[in-house]
Amino acid sequence: MKKYLYSTALLILAAGCASLSPQDRLTVNDKKINKIIAQMTLEEKVEMLHSKTNMSSEGVPRLGIQDIKYTDGPFGIREENGEGFRSLGWTLDSATYFPTGSALAATWSKEMAYKNGWAMGKEGRLRGKDIILGPAINIQRLPVGGRTYEYLSEDPVLSARLAVEYTKGSQDAGTAVCLKHYALNNQETDRGSVDVIADERTMREIYLKPFEAAIKEGGAMCVMPAYNKVNGFYCSENAHLNNEILRDEWGFKGMTVSDWGGTHSTMGAALGGLCVQMTGDNYFGQALIDSVRNGALDEAVVDAKVREILRLRFAIEPVPEDVANTIMTSQPETQKIAYEIAQKSIVLLKNEAGNLPIAKDVKKIAVIGQNAVLTTAAGGIGAGVKTLYEITPLEGIQARAEKAGVEVVYAPGYKNYQMRMGWGRPSAGPVNPLVANSINEPADPALLAEAVALAKDADMVIFFGGTNKSIETEGSDRKNIDLPCGQNEVIKALYEANPNVATVLISGGPTDLRYLEPYSPAIVQGWWNGLEGGTALAEVLFGDIAPSGKLPFTFPLKLEDSPAYATGSFPGEGSGEDLFTLMYRLDATGYTREQIKEYIASLPDPVSEYREGILVGYRWYDTKDVPVMYAFGHGLSYVDFEYGTLTCKQKKDKIQVSFDLKNLGDMEADEVPQLYVKRLDSKVERAEKELEAFERVALKAGETKNVTLEFPVSELAHWDNETNGWVVEPGKIEILVGSASNDIRQSIQTEI
Repeated sequence: MKKYLYSTALLILAAGCASLSPQDRLTVNDKKINKIIAQMTLEEKVEMLHSKTNMSSEGVPRLGIQDIKYTDGPFGIREENGEGFRSLGWTLDSATYFPTGSALAATWSKEMAYKNGWAMGKEGRLRGKDIILGPAINIQRLPVGGRTYEYLSEDPVLSARLAVEYTKGSQDAGTAVCLKHYALNNQETDRGSVDVIADERTMREIYLKPFEAAIKEGGAMCVMPAYNKVNGFYCSENAHLNNEILRDEWGFKGMTVSDWGGTHSTMGAALGGLCVQMTGDNYFGQALIDSVRNGALDEAVVDAKVREILRLRFAIEPVPEDVANTIMTSQPETQKIAYEIAQKSIVLLKNEAGNLPIAKDVKKIAVIGQNAVLTTAAGGIGAGVKTLYEITPLEGIQARAEKAGVEVVYAPGYKNYQMRMGWGRPSAGPVNPLVANSINEPADPALLAEAVALAKDADMVIFFGGTNKSIETEGSDRKNIDLPCGQNEVIKALYEANPNVATVLISGGPTDLRYLEPYSPAIVQGWWNGLEGGTALAEVLFGDIAPSGKLPFTFPLKLEDSPAYATGSFPGEGSGEDLFTLMYRLDATGYTREQIKEYIASLPDPVSEYREGILVGYRWYDTKDVPVMYAFGHGLSYVDFEYGTLTCKQKKDKIQVSFDLKNLGDMEADEVPQLYVKRLDSKVERAEKELEAFERVALKAGETKNVTLEFPVSELAHWDNETNGWVVEPGKIEILVGSASNDIRQSIQTEI
C-alpha cells in the first residue's frame, strides 16, 4: 500500500529534474501527454472539463487515465458526501480536525504550515483523493469576514510564507493543493455577483502576493478561480488574472477548477482560462463541443486545458479503489501535528494582574460560558470535518485540573445563537432552552444568576466568550464584531462577583472588546483550534507551556475604524443572498430547485471598491495613526525577551539583519521576532511600515540565541501602474525589529 501514498512528483525529482522550477516540473510528461491528446476524440476531451460527480471530474477511461478526485479542505479532509453535500454515512472517513486558518497563521511558523499541509496531504491519500481544495489564502480585508477563520492573515507576506510551506507539505505527501479563492475574494456578502474594483498596484502588492508565492515557490498544481468578479469580469473567465498573470507571468503549468457553481459562460470561461467546470456541464459540455464544431472556438484551446489537467494527473499518482478508504483517515501521527499547531497558536492578549498561569493556590475554578463546551469542527454553511474526536476547552481544563487536585465547576452563563435550518425549510423557535432567539438577545437572568453564584464560590473564574460556527460562516459576513447573546453583561457580573477572572475568546476572527476588556485582567485568544484544542489551551492556562501565538490580524477598537468601513466601501448595496447556498444548500434557504434558477438570474450586481488601496490591516491603522485594541503581531508570553542591537548587511540581492534574542524568564518559551521596513524618502505612497520577515525562535530559560532575518531586495519593490511593472525605488530605509507591529525593540537604517 505504501507505494500509493507518495506522488510521482517525488520520482520526477529523483530522476534528475530538481534543477527545474517548481512549475516546470509539471511539464516533464508533456510528450507523453501530447500523444494521449492526439488519440482522444473531442467528446472525450470535453468530458474531462466538467464534473463527473459532486467531487470528481472525468479521466480518459478508454486510455486508462483515472478520474480526478477532489476533497474539501483546508482544515480537515471532508467526509464523503453526495447531493446537497449530505453525508454518505461512511465509517472510515473520520478525519483529523486541524486548527483553522487564522489559528495556523497565529503560530507564525513556516514549520507548522508545512506539517499541516503534509498531514492533510497524507490523509488525502488515505481517502484516495488527488486534490485538496485549499489552502484558502485570501487576505483578511474585513474584520466581519465570514471566512476570516479559514483564511490566514491580513498581511500578504505572512500569508505567502505560510501558503508556500502548506503547499510544499501537501504535495510532498502526494496530494495536490488547489489554491483558493483566486482572487480578491475578501467578502462573503454577495460573493457570487460582487464586482471588486481594485487598481493593479493594490492587487499585486496585497491580494495576489500569496498566490504568486505558492505557485512560483511552492509549485501549486491547481488554482480555484473565485466566485466574484474583478474589474468587470468573473474570476472564472478573467483573462487578465488567469492567462496574463497566472500563466504568462507566473509560469503556472497546472489546472484551474471553478468554485462550485462559479462558472458563468462557455466562451468566456473557455477563453478566460478555466479548465474544469464544477459542477454540471451546461457550459463545458455540449455547448463547448458545439462551439468547436461551428468554428467559434479553436480545438487547440480545449487541448491546452486537457494538457494542464493531465499534467496534474501524471504528477499525482491515483490511489487504487481497493487501497483507498481501507483504514481510518485520522491517524495518531496527524493528530499529533494538529495538537502541536494548537499549542503554538494560542495568543495571550492581556495579563495585567498576572492572573495567568493559574496560581498554585487555586483549588476551585468556575468555568463559565457555552463556548467552553461547544464543538467547532462542523457547523455553518462551509466545509467542516467529521472528526474522530474533539477535546473541548472544558474537557481539557477538567483533565488537567484533575491532575493538580483542582475542582472545576461549569455553568453555561449565556444562551448560544445557532443558525436555524431544517431540510427544505428553516425551522422555527429555539432548539432548546440554551439557544437564543436572536444574536442580540440579552443575558438570561436565570443563567446569569447561576454563573454569578459559582463565581462567588470559586478561587478563579475562566469566562469563555467569542463567536461560533453559525456566526462566522461561509456564505455571509457578520453584521458587526460585537460579542453575542449578552456576553458583555455576563463578564461584568462575573468580575464584580470575583475579580480573579481570565477570559478565553473562542472565535475565528476579531471581536469588539471595548466593553469586556476593563472587566477581564487576562484575555486569551483560543481560536477554533482543532481536535486537541482543549488540551493545548489547558496546558497554556496552567502554565505547562508558555503562550507563543501572535495575532495574524488586527483587533480594531471599533469596527468603524477598519479601512473598508472608514472609507465607506463596505458594506455596499446588494441582495445578501449567497450563490453557493442557493445552489447547493436548500436546507439553509428553504427554496425549491425550481425557484433557484430564476431567482439567481434576478440578483443585483453590486460593486465593491477597494478605496483603501494598499493600506490594508495594520498598514491602515499605522499610516492613519488610528489606535487599535490589539495590534497585528501582538502576543504576550509568561516570560520577557530581550532584543540586542541590530547589525545589517546586504548580501547579493538580500538584506540580512542579525541580533541576539534572550529569554529573561525561568521557563522555556518561543518568541516570534518580526522585521518591518519603513521607507524614509519614498516618492510614492507607502504604508508606515510593512512586514518583510519573521522567524519563530525557541529559547530555554535564560538562553540567548543569535537570530538572522533576511529578505530579498525585490520585496521592497512597488508596482508602478504607469509602466505596468515592478520598481525597486532607491533610497533610505529603516529596519524595525520587534515583538509586534506596535512593539518595536530595535531599529537600524540602511540604503538600497
